[in-house]
Amino acid sequence: QVQLVESGGGSVQTGGSLRLSCAASGSIFSINNMGWYRQGPGKQRELVALITSGGSTNYADSVKGRFTISRDNAKNTVYLQMSSLKPEDTAVYYCNADVRGDYSRNYYRYWGLGTQVTVSS
Repeated sequence: QVQLVESGGGSVQTGGSLRLSCAASGSIFSINNMGWYRQGPGKQRELVALITSGGSTNYADSVKGRFTISRDNAKNTVYLQMSSLKPEDTAVYYCNADVRGDYSRNYYRYWGLGTQVTVSS
């Protein structure tokens, strides 16, 4: 089985920064895309940023220029560096990963349990 564990959430003031981490563990043969989603109060879950196994990235318009996604393939870990945070960034942040297990030919999407980010004005 595969597990994703996020860390790094917390409370900051407007303009502050946070760095989220998400480590995948378990029977992992390879990981394709990794990403971060968020769900704010009363909102649907939305894509924040995505990174492919080759390092190509994609961002939601609302975070471009402020957030940076990166990954360490050797550690099966994805990061989200968040800067110039705004109150509207307040949400539970979830990571996901498309993982091929040691005994599988297919990729499956796994999710972490989420980490809370709160930005106060």
